[in-house]
Amino acid sequence: MEKTITNKVENSGIVSIDLEDFYPKGERVLFDIKPLLFQELMLKEKDFRAYLKEHDWTQYKDKFVAIFCSNDAIVPTWAYMLIALELEQIAKKVIFGNLETLEVVLFKDVLKNINFESYIDKRVVIKGCGNLPITSDAFINFAMALKPYAKSIMYGEPCSTVPLYKAPKKL
Repeated sequence: MEKTITNKVENSGIVSIDLEDFYPKGERVLFDIKPLLFQELMLKEKDFRAYLKEHDWTQYKDKFVAIFCSNDAIVPTWAYMLIALELEQIAKKVIFGNLETLEVVLFKDVLKNINFESYIDKRVVIKGCGNLPITSDAFINFAMALKPYAKSIMYGEPCSTVPLYKAPKKL
């Protein structure tokens, strides 16, 4: 008598979602304004504007760029704005902040294009481990966007999950 091995996970109707499938492809780069500051403390407008004119902006073509200052210096807002205006026609996306902030902004853009209606009344597992830098913010926002549609939301792997949400039973 042969025993048939049944994959209970596969037969459970659980939908597994890997946020890496939604990860925007493209290089992420930081544009640090610190080297452009006089003694790394203050901005000299004339020197700054000269740098902007001479700088090779093509190196940012089709990249995601985060503009920031790694030094505790007072940088006028217009300086960041000038850099952003130089980059906006070349880069895929330009934001103010660090690389984590960039990832948060990119994933919020992604969320706008996901059809959550395809998860109506589904039992969903949001895959937790991966190779790409998916932020906690991305997981949180995805779960909140999914909640109105899903029957249940879990985190982890289909064989070992942490329950997060279960919709109230319908009358």
